[in-house]
Amino acid sequence: MEVRAYKELLQLLNEIKSAVDSKNQKQPLSDVWLDISETCILLKISKRTLQFYRDKGMLSFSQIQGKIYFKASDIELLLQKHYHKATNTK
Repeated sequence: MEVRAYKELLQLLNEIKSAVDSKNQKQPLSDVWLDISETCILLKISKRTLQFYRDKGMLSFSQIQGKIYFKASDIELLLQKHYHKATNTK
């Protein structure tokens, strides 16, 4: 790939990231919906683990045709539900 083309592509990616970041900052957390890939990245889990969470009813989701979305607020609730507070505070 040519250096010029690479720099243009990088610039476009940065512009897209800025637009997404600005959109997400304007929305309350409960209004942010994530797809499977975004959810896996956020939780640092595999797609199979995410499927397990769905199958067991651990994480709510919405499905439109073949596309699945998760509410960011539901992900936060899942994390809070499994939060273990430190007991050893030396």
